Amino acid sequence: MDDMLSGPPAAARIADLRRELRARDLDAFILPRFDAHQGEYVAPHDERLAYVTGFTGSAGMAIITAETVAVFVDGRYTVQVANECSGPLFSRLHIFEQPPEHWLGAVAQAGWQIGFDPMHLPPGWFDRFAASAVQASATMLPQGDNPVDAIWSDQPPAPTGRISVFPMQWAGRSSAEKCADLAAYLSEQDAACLVETQPDNIAWLLNVRGDDVAFNPMPQSFLIAERNGTVTWFVDPAKLDDEVKDHLPDIVTAQPVSQFLGALQNRCNAGERILFDPDFSPVAVRHTIADAGATAAAVASILTRTKSVKNPVEIAGLHDCHLEDGVAWVEFSAWLAQTVPARAAAGEPVTEREAEAQILSCRQARPGFLTESFQTISAAAGNAAMCHYAATNGRNAPIMPQNPYLLDSGGQYDTGTTDATRSYAFGMRPDGYDRAYTAVFRAFHALATLRFPRGTQGHHIDAICRRPLWDLGLDYDHGTGHGIGHRLSVHEHPQRIGRPYNPVDLVPGMVVSIEPGYYEAGRFGIRIENIFEVIEESDGFLSFRNMTLAPIQTDMLIPADLSEDERCWLNTYHQDVLQRLSPLVSDAAGRWLSAATAPI
Repeated sequence: MDDMLSGPPAAARIADLRRELRARDLDAFILPRFDAHQGEYVAPHDERLAYVTGFTGSAGMAIITAETVAVFVDGRYTVQVANECSGPLFSRLHIFEQPPEHWLGAVAQAGWQIGFDPMHLPPGWFDRFAASAVQASATMLPQGDNPVDAIWSDQPPAPTGRISVFPMQWAGRSSAEKCADLAAYLSEQDAACLVETQPDNIAWLLNVRGDDVAFNPMPQSFLIAERNGTVTWFVDPAKLDDEVKDHLPDIVTAQPVSQFLGALQNRCNAGERILFDPDFSPVAVRHTIADAGATAAAVASILTRTKSVKNPVEIAGLHDCHLEDGVAWVEFSAWLAQTVPARAAAGEPVTEREAEAQILSCRQARPGFLTESFQTISAAAGNAAMCHYAATNGRNAPIMPQNPYLLDSGGQYDTGTTDATRSYAFGMRPDGYDRAYTAVFRAFHALATLRFPRGTQGHHIDAICRRPLWDLGLDYDHGTGHGIGHRLSVHEHPQRIGRPYNPVDLVPGMVVSIEPGYYEAGRFGIRIENIFEVIEESDGFLSFRNMTLAPIQTDMLIPADLSEDERCWLNTYHQDVLQRLSPLVSDAAGRWLSAATAPI
């Protein structure tokens, strides 16, 4: 990312893009961060939003007009966007409080032509923009090629990561079984076929993994699954070796990814019902189906839902990799506790990037570790108030004993995906920190220990987590929990815990994070995050079973503010961490672990 943004300054890039838009007779251009798969993480080739604006967050969008560049982000990135998109070139807006389609409808003039890339805009987004354009007497114009690509002279090439087989010993079910289930579902739905554009769903269905996008071990590809059980996989043939070809069931045929839309158009027949996901498909898919005379049925992908409920082999693999990850967390935490004060006293403080490299090194020493599962958030002092902060060569603060530190980090292992966050302090803390830290822990405990009936959805229980913070007039502007993949996406749909309505029942076998926090701009940020499995108890109620094994620092807790249940839960959790990790860590880390897990 640093290299990509080291070319012309943002002003020059924006000027180049405006010239390109004028050449295309466009008055505005909608630039989401999405690639053709509408995912959270994209390859360098697809970092168009960052190239044009300098905003490097993992979610957001911009609308470029002749007058301004409006950049829309959610609450996780309000501080970051102010830093990265400063100055009069930009309008910085909250994507929920000032929806981009409303903003565009207010500024667009009659006769405006508004460009968009139909491979990078989901149908729901397109519909909202199109409605605003109609109200403004403007026109939405799809672009056959992306205008950003036309000005990006040193754009990185499209990814060509190697595809590998994901063996049955880790997958738990064969690809042929999964494809047969999918064919049966299509028959039940009276659908001719399903169009799948989410790489993690395709990787799960075919029991393969890939290396196209950092942190996401899945190949970029598209797929059409037929009611008769056959599957066409659109993927770069250069990524396929003989082992993968031999692994694929006979019902699977591979074609070049460049043929996807053309093959879809030829495949569709008048009157047929074709399923596509309205939230995670490019609007080009819907347009192609409709243009061919078939019925485009907007239905959330069954693969998303099926993949989210882990089978026993997947659950066991996730527990195994969290054990290894716990060892890495303990080794790192012991190093941090000893090194930060010592290096600060010597006048050579530990930096954020050095700490980031250290947690990676600790993971690399563990069996089965492959790569990080997302860009580590290594954030000291006020940087921790940016929920998705990333240290860079030019932005690499020292970790000082008087300033708290936050680390949000995870790994991809042979058998699963991990993600955890811990907040650290090394002595003195800012005023108000302990009060907020205690409230965050109490919020975490409130949800981690919740029992709930079947039919419960994430938005039903979000407030239960926030209550201890709300009681103090505190809150956080991000979700409370997300699904996590099985050596797939660290943020996996469809389950999530948060304020927005999400009609997805939490069911046994789902895996979610619980991660409340609190942030004060310029001062500090606090977050505690573990991964939990949803389980069924003997009476039929559901609850969360912990997977993450890493001590929660107790120095910053105010004992008088904790209930007996909260103290008891933390002591029991720490005893479990101690017993399971002590035999696996180094002597020095073991001594730190014994002290860190001492009862409170």
